[in-house]
Amino acid sequence: MSQVSPTRMNLLQRRGQLRLAQKGVDLLKKKRDALVAEFFGLVREALEARKALNQAAQEAYGALLLAQAFDGPEAVAAAGLGVPPLEGVEAEVENVWGSRVPRLKAAFPEGGVLSPVGTPAYTLEAARAFRRYAEALVRVANTETRLKKIGEEIKKTTRRVNALEQVVIPGIRSQIRFIQQVLEQREREDTFRLKRIKGKIEAREAEAEGARPNPGLEIGAGL
Repeated sequence: MSQVSPTRMNLLQRRGQLRLAQKGVDLLKKKRDALVAEFFGLVREALEARKALNQAAQEAYGALLLAQAFDGPEAVAAAGLGVPPLEGVEAEVENVWGSRVPRLKAAFPEGGVLSPVGTPAYTLEAARAFRRYAEALVRVANTETRLKKIGEEIKKTTRRVNALEQVVIPGIRSQIRFIQQVLEQREREDTFRLKRIKGKIEAREAEAEGARPNPGLEIGAGL
């Protein structure tokens, strides 16, 4: 409090800071509520994506075992060399209530993974299953990355709300009370001082009035 100058200008400034801090708390709480709602929506989506990934993994590796068993490991390995690579994996950034959330985009080749001409049937089915597995991986990466990012933003927003409510706003209110108390004390002292000055002035005027000679008495004495 010793660092706060108790002036009316500082009192107005602290009141403005208090209104701004309270408005900031309201906005941060709205942001946190929106993030929490989206977080729980993503939890369900992430669980479904993870379930689909597990299913795709079982199908892919089951199809691989069948292909190796019926078509032979050499045929499967040779077919794997002919699988075209991804055309590109890009990370787009979305803005969610001021938070930058990445989203992966994988460009899978159009059409079939392998040509059906000359490719054994089980190997072809394994390639299709692994294509679905790769797509499921991208979906899981997107949902879980988004979930993690939003969870971190919820924690950060909660810390900001707590700091404003528990530290900043009580501190500003304490400064406002201090300045108001000092200003009220000064006002009482000024009022008391003015009353004393007024009393002295009135006393002096009364003394001067009493010391002034009365013209009527002087004339009567002369007669």
